[in-house]
Amino acid sequence: MPTLFGIPNCDTVRKTRKWLESRGISHDFVDLRENTPPSSQIDAWLTTLGADRLINRRSTTYKQLDDSQRAALDGDAAVSALRQHPTLIKRPVLEWQHILLVGFSEQEYTAVFNV
Repeated sequence: MPTLFGIPNCDTVRKTRKWLESRGISHDFVDLRENTPPSSQIDAWLTTLGADRLINRRSTTYKQLDDSQRAALDGDAAVSALRQHPTLIKRPVLEWQHILLVGFSEQEYTAVFNV
């Protein structure tokens, strides 16, 4: 079953969940604020997607970081920073089988779910 990671009040997450539900695609939802993924999972996301795709540099949280904290997001400290500030993770993140998507693109989701 696909797992969608996000924040319930995020417009893009709501749009994605509505899209999945309207097509009868069951999924698990993980609230990033309440259930931050383990370091190993975030590290795998960073390895697969890269920091540029995974980190939401337009978020309010990112804008509140000082320069040294922002610089750490591109280095070895990225995993701990994303665990400490899960709202820095671009949303939603979809994990399903061998697929990992970030953000919502109707075209991508249609291709992935064959609908």
